[in-house]
Amino acid sequence: MFALLPSWGVSNAAATLVGQSLGAGDGARATRAVWTTGAVNMAVLGLVMVLFLGFGQELVALFEDDPAVRAVGSDALRILSYGYLAYAWGMVVVQAFNGAGDTMTPTWINLCGFWGFQIPLAVVLAHEVGLEARGVFWAVAIAESCIAAAAVVVLRLRPWGNPAPAVAPGAAPTPPVAGIDDRAESADPS
Repeated sequence: MFALLPSWGVSNAAATLVGQSLGAGDGARATRAVWTTGAVNMAVLGLVMVLFLGFGQELVALFEDDPAVRAVGSDALRILSYGYLAYAWGMVVVQAFNGAGDTMTPTWINLCGFWGFQIPLAVVLAHEVGLEARGVFWAVAIAESCIAAAAVVVLRLRPWGNPAPAVAPGAAPTPPVAGIDDRAESADPS
């Protein structure tokens, strides 16, 4: 989990960039921000993936002497890292929805992806297929990849390139908030 912290930072940056862009009425910039941050995040987690694939056993050996635990730990790093490139995109896109003020889309993607797919898949792969712990690791990698794919598909359906007007046609504009919107007007020029 520690290796994912830089990616969480990049994903949070995506949320900020999307929120700023949409707030400025520039949906195209919001979309570009998602794709650019996704590519950066993919590079970051790609490096972690290479590290885990190349040095997984050595990394686990830093924390554990038991050969059985080392074997399971290095399997976990190797198998989980196969999903890191997709996970990089999923983290960014889900955070982008949050930055856009849409918290329901990430909620449903995560509920369906984790509870509806990952957990049942882990049970099936671990117990029914007989992969045991490896089945759980594969379920995480597969589910994270599917969650990322679902998030990207939903993102592609978003009309951020042509954002809705701030005020619907025929609707009255929102009145200014006292103490906030009237500061510039009430400032004493002298």
